[in-house]
Amino acid sequence: MDAGHSPRMIACGLFRRRRSRSTSSIPRIEHGPATAAGKPQAQHAGATRRQHRRWGSDEEKNSVVPVIESRSSAPRPQPAKASPAPTPAKPAGSGKGLMADLDSMLGDRRRADGSGNLVRVSSGNVMVYGNLGNLRGGNSNFKNPPDRNVFDYLPKTAKELSTATQVKAKRENIVRVPATVNRGMGNIVRAAAKETTTAVPKPAPESELCRALSRRLDPEELKDMGNEEYKKGRFAEAMALYEQAIVMDPGKASYYSNKAAALAGMDRLFEAVGDCKEAIRIDPAYLRAHHRLATLYLRLGEAEKAIHHYKQSRNEAAPNDMSRAKALLAHISKSNEARRLKDYITLLKESQSAASSGADSSPQVFALQAEALLKLQRHEEADSIMSCAPKFAIVECTKFFGATGSSYFLMIQAQVDMAAGRFEDAVAAAQKAAQLDPSNREISAVARRTRAAAAARSRGNDLFMAGKFAEACVAYGDGLNHDAHNAVLLCNRAACRSKLGHYEKAVEDCNTALAVRPSYSKARRRRADCNAKLERWEASLKDYEVLIQENPGDDELSRSLSEAQAKLKRQQAEEFKDKAES
Repeated sequence: MDAGHSPRMIACGLFRRRRSRSTSSIPRIEHGPATAAGKPQAQHAGATRRQHRRWGSDEEKNSVVPVIESRSSAPRPQPAKASPAPTPAKPAGSGKGLMADLDSMLGDRRRADGSGNLVRVSSGNVMVYGNLGNLRGGNSNFKNPPDRNVFDYLPKTAKELSTATQVKAKRENIVRVPATVNRGMGNIVRAAAKETTTAVPKPAPESELCRALSRRLDPEELKDMGNEEYKKGRFAEAMALYEQAIVMDPGKASYYSNKAAALAGMDRLFEAVGDCKEAIRIDPAYLRAHHRLATLYLRLGEAEKAIHHYKQSRNEAAPNDMSRAKALLAHISKSNEARRLKDYITLLKESQSAASSGADSSPQVFALQAEALLKLQRHEEADSIMSCAPKFAIVECTKFFGATGSSYFLMIQAQVDMAAGRFEDAVAAAQKAAQLDPSNREISAVARRTRAAAAARSRGNDLFMAGKFAEACVAYGDGLNHDAHNAVLLCNRAACRSKLGHYEKAVEDCNTALAVRPSYSKARRRRADCNAKLERWEASLKDYEVLIQENPGDDELSRSLSEAQAKLKRQQAEEFKDKAES
């Protein structure tokens, strides 16, 4: 054996030679005279083939490698690699059969080269190298080992089987199954060099709800259990029970109506509307479903639909239900008229009344209030209103309210985001609104202004970071041409003017920014610093006192406050002295 070749390469060569020689060494059968012994040549070729099937050629006898014994047995000492003495080949038919003969030849080969890298992978006569016969081992002889070996596709033994969690953890390389020996098949599983095991968490016990679903098969019992969960405020559990009842009896309207109530408790109003409609489809005379659907429409601001279903619910409706729906219809109508006339004070009043009438989940009503507050330069309140608006998906909102309703809400959201300094969000909302209603000129104009203001702000930031304060001031001014009362752009321009020594103009920008956003601390701090530069200590001190209440642990603010207090006392003393002398 060539010492420069790895055992793996030799084994692969061994099998190739055995396959090739076992066919190429068969003598060709030719028609001709009989042999000297009086037998035809074909019979001689048949005997030769039988001999090759059993032994192969003489070279093959000396090329087989012995079987490694089980690890439970004592390891054999490895002989020193020296020039081995030739071992006489055993005659055919000696020993105790084919396996004994193979074992003998393998022993001869092992004594010849001291190799011990082959293992027996089955009870047959197939030998492969240890890293191939390792059912769960790695392939360290490869530079790029494959992800799987062929034995991964074999069925595992009982000792290799584990819980579902352990199998999943093993695939994720979290848990390694310790190496074992399959004693039934005689296959050796080679252990890893360093086995690391991690405790597998036990699966969580089944909840009472799951046990109830598996135990109670009567849909009416499931509905009763859902009612109990609903009374406790556990809407998700109630919905699961109602859904199971629907699966068992999909033709019962009350199951859909009860599920709609649970969904409404989870603020999944669009889904609740769908289940109410399904209940009414199954039973058009189901009064409770009509009443529940009317209440959902009232919350969503659909006053006309609410009025219709309140009428269908008859005695299920309370005396004030119809009056609330009619009042909502009137408030929304007045809000739309005030918006058309640009009477934003009336718009704010009527939209707030609409919300009080029961439209607590109407995106349109929230957008009307926010628009009125924006136009009245009350940006912080507008942002607060929109933050309380229902978070419906755009697709669902468009499907329910139509493209016009969804695009209007997105347009107002873009303006609120712009006023709050969320420029990227504003651009995204404006673009979505323009896509939903591309023919709306108002929405298109808002989208253009939003993109322009965001681009100006980004350009101004780059110039300011580069120390080009005059150019940055111009860039922020360009953004203010598209949004004149944007507090962020005003504060940024004030910073540029402060760097240029234009403290008076910087104070003016800060005053405008704080008028629309009174809690904008960055603008207040910048105004306090500029007033200090102008030696307006009293105005500076007021701003510092507000800031220190908001940030009590700010050391720099504390020093500025102390300095302003000292300067103010000195100024007041000098003024008093001047008055006394005069």
